[in-house]
Amino acid sequence: MCLDQIKTGEEVIITEIPEGTAKTQLIRFGIGEGSAVICHSKIPFGPVVLRKNRQEIAVGRALARTITVRKSNNGR
Repeated sequence: MCLDQIKTGEEVIITEIPEGTAKTQLIRFGIGEGSAVICHSKIPFGPVVLRKNRQEIAVGRALARTITVRKSNNGR
């Protein structure tokens, strides 16, 4: 499943981020492969807003389509 397919409030585990600048930037925010994130909101035709700990990060929809995730056992 890709990041753009998750629902608001759902918790997922990042399983794969494509190599490149986006991966580097996400790692700087503490989001890497194996990280648990919650979908805070999805803007129609816009970014997916993720929440990890107390920070929120907007990921563009095109990038979200390239990030692979799986549902967390703690799914909400």
